[in-house]
Amino acid sequence: MRRTKHAVRLTDEQRAALRTLVGRGVAPARRLMHARILLKADQGEGGAAWADAAIAGALDVHPTMVARIRRQFVAEGLATVLERKRPERVYERALDGAAEARLVAVTCGAPPAGRERWTLRLLADELVRLEVVAAVSHETVRRTLKQTTSSRG
Repeated sequence: MRRTKHAVRLTDEQRAALRTLVGRGVAPARRLMHARILLKADQGEGGAAWADAAIAGALDVHPTMVARIRRQFVAEGLATVLERKRPERVYERALDGAAEARLVAVTCGAPPAGRERWTLRLLADELVRLEVVAAVSHETVRRTLKQTTSSRG
């Protein structure tokens, strides 16, 4: 048996669950890959105990990924390795419901003098001029209008 700093030793229940997961094949690709890596890296009784380089070659991944999965399993457990980490940052919406309504109202109104129609940049500048928001990008205006179900014509 090979000794590594982060030795993966699966219990019989964990091994069975991972084999079932891989055998079904109905899961996100990331989860299936991590399950395969753990099964190959398992140094417990009945485990494959492959080296990182062999696992990387067989599964066509980088050896660093295999080492990271080993380390994460030892430190945090099986559930953490299989589940995707949620982002820690939470973004505030640039346009809330009232601002979106105001955007749609401006869009449906007459364009500025000398213009045939509203552009996204003109709409963004108008929202700032009307003090609906302190600052907004034309891309935010585009996404907001795309998600709006009302007719803008």
